[in-house]
Formats: sequence, structure tokens, C-alpha cells
Amino acid sequence: MATTAEKGEQVRHRLRRAAVELIAERGWRAVTTRAVAERAGVGQGLVHYHFTSVEALLREAALGLMRAVVEQAAEPMDRAAGADEGMRLLLGALDAHTGTDPASLVFLETYLAAGRDAALGGEVRGIVVAFRERTTRWLERCGTAEPERTAAVLAAAVDGLLLHRGLDPSLTGGSARPVLERLLGGRR
Repeated sequence: MATTAEKGEQVRHRLRRAAVELIAERGWRAVTTRAVAERAGVGQGLVHYHFTSVEALLREAALGLMRAVVEQAAEPMDRAAGADEGMRLLLGALDAHTGTDPASLVFLETYLAAGRDAALGGEVRGIVVAFRERTTRWLERCGTAEPERTAAVLAAAVDGLLLHRGLDPSLTGGSARPVLERLLGGRR
């Protein structure tokens, strides 16, 4: 039998999952306490019992998803034998997202909301910086010239590819790979 704490965490998990689904379906600003509660199958009061506000719930849910997706995309670079393999693995992870899938839409909505919410912006910036730092270490191991600057441009390119894929599904990792490999071509 689940403890009270375990039941509470199960409700929090359902609320976060519902929030992510609704952000992707409706957009950040259209998510309400009522909609989250209905989707999670709980009373509205539980939303505010577990989170200080619906905004706090949206932040926690979206940032959790973003961290998980970034970890999943960056992890292959840690085991890549070289720059070419790392790029192939990174773009393979990118191709798991269409630009219109729920995770891509949550990224887009969270970036937009971060422009209006300084605290959220700081959290998103932290995720981006952590990805850049990890990418920088990978590029250093690969002997890429100016690894820190290259990591910043590569991270922005990955974000841009996701954004553009929603409008142009033909823009895949495979189609972007030759261009990005030229970017990495400036090895020491």
C-alpha cells in the first residue's frame, strides 16, 4: 500500500504530465488550473495544494521535460569516438522530434514564456548553458577549433532546426549534417 508521501508524488507526477500535454496542445497561456485538474483526474484544489500556482506547475513540468530531452540528446556525445560520430548521434537524437511533436512544442512554448518571465528565463538559460558546456567538452576532446564558440552556435543550430522542422519536415538531421560537419571542420 502506498504511503501518503508516495500518493502525493503520484498526484504531482500526474499533474506535471497533464501540464506538459496541455502546454503542447493549447499553448502556455491557455493552460488553466481546471484543465490540468481534469486531465490529471483530480480536483482543482489539489493543483494548488501541490503547487503554489498553475504557473509554478507549468514551470516545473516544462523544465523537467526540457532537462530530460537535453540529457537524452547530449548523452550520445559522451560516448562518441569522434566529432563525426558525435554529430551523427546528436542529429539522430534530434530526428526523434518533428518540430510538431509534444516535446518540441513544449520547448517552443517554454522559450516564448521565458521571454516574459525572468525567473523562467534564468532556468531555461541554465539548461542551455549546461548543454553548451557539455558540448564544449565533447568538442575539446574532438580537437575542434574554438570549442566554446562552436558549441554555442551548434546549440543554437539544434534549437533552430527543431523550430524550423515544424514548418518544413524535410529539414532533418541528415539534411543538416553536411552543413554542421563543415562547421566542425575547423579542427586544431
